[in-house]
Amino acid sequence: MSVLWVVVFALSGLYNLKRREYFFGEVGKIFVATTAAIALVIVLIFFRRDWFSSRFIILAIWGLSFVFIVVERLIIHYLKRWSYKKGKGVKRIILVGGGEAGKYIARDFSFHPQLGYRVVDELPDFTEFTEKHLAKFLETHEIDEIIQTRNLNIDDNVALIDFCNERHLTFRYVADYIGAQFSRIDITTLAGLPIVEMKRTSLEGWGRIYKRFFDIIFSILVLIILSPIFLIVAIVIKVDTRGPVFVGLSRVGKRGRIFKCWKFRSMVNNAHELKKELMKYNERADGPLFKMTNDPRITRVGRFIRRTSVDELPNFVNVLLGKMSVVGPRPHEPEEVAKYQKHHKKLLAIKPGISGLAQVSGRSNLNFEEEARLDIYYVENWSLWKDIEIIIRTLFVVIGRRNVS
Repeated sequence: MSVLWVVVFALSGLYNLKRREYFFGEVGKIFVATTAAIALVIVLIFFRRDWFSSRFIILAIWGLSFVFIVVERLIIHYLKRWSYKKGKGVKRIILVGGGEAGKYIARDFSFHPQLGYRVVDELPDFTEFTEKHLAKFLETHEIDEIIQTRNLNIDDNVALIDFCNERHLTFRYVADYIGAQFSRIDITTLAGLPIVEMKRTSLEGWGRIYKRFFDIIFSILVLIILSPIFLIVAIVIKVDTRGPVFVGLSRVGKRGRIFKCWKFRSMVNNAHELKKELMKYNERADGPLFKMTNDPRITRVGRFIRRTSVDELPNFVNVLLGKMSVVGPRPHEPEEVAKYQKHHKKLLAIKPGISGLAQVSGRSNLNFEEEARLDIYYVENWSLWKDIEIIIRTLFVVIGRRNVS
């Protein structure tokens, strides 16, 4: 069984040394791997019942395995982060091609040294001149990878790949928009011809059913477990200010449909009317969203429940009603959506969420374009385990923000 356990973990990708991902990305894999390994144990019990005298032992093995392996991986994760910050074990990268993607990658690696990447040089193209420069650079510097950040002409692309192969360098490239969609294609025949359908999101077909089932179960559990908090917050809001406990805000959902997003009231009653007067103080000049640090519309209790994200709890009612999902792009006001650019409309392809990839990847520190890019990535690359990862990361974000406050 020990050997089979290792095999299951290997098949789950938990021994992949080349791929460097966030710790929370491993937690979902550990859950799946330990569950699959326990399933093998149960199969063996079917044939050799005398091996175990109690079913509780199996449950205990499953729970303890998950906990201990997560703790062990967490320790390794922090050791790696410490090592990368000290400059040990980092991958040295050269970016070729420039463009916005090159700037984004260079900035991300610079801000997050714990990822284990360091950009040592950036080249705008790969002509004969830059090839000579790069060959001379490699004589005195050790390089692990070359990342192509935008499309070059065919001859330069071939020359760059040959250059990497000749010097045994790992070559990676940033896919263009069409190339990035190839993981979500469906090939059928029509009139005897192969027709390629480019799926808008993984949440089509069974993916939508899996996500809806998960949303229903998760939201019911949250509403039952946190029902005492609902009562306490309702009483405190009533004592603090006059007005309703809950407020239904107009938000734009899937395919542009307007719905009422329910929250605990954290503002004065006429907050929406006052917003027009406060627009001149908007700190989010980068996009259609409104943000004001010391918003006078927020009540005393409102500041606390916003800081702890308690005001969002009624959103789970929206999840049960099918208007929202537990994880997805944040819902925005109709006035804000009206200012979307064309590529931002991709955010309306699925139901909005209580939390999302943008919320756990920087929250208010990101500009709107970065938020949209992260949420669009989620829309195009959804998986159930990604939802679980985002939920776990959300808990840490909320706890961390509460401790800071």
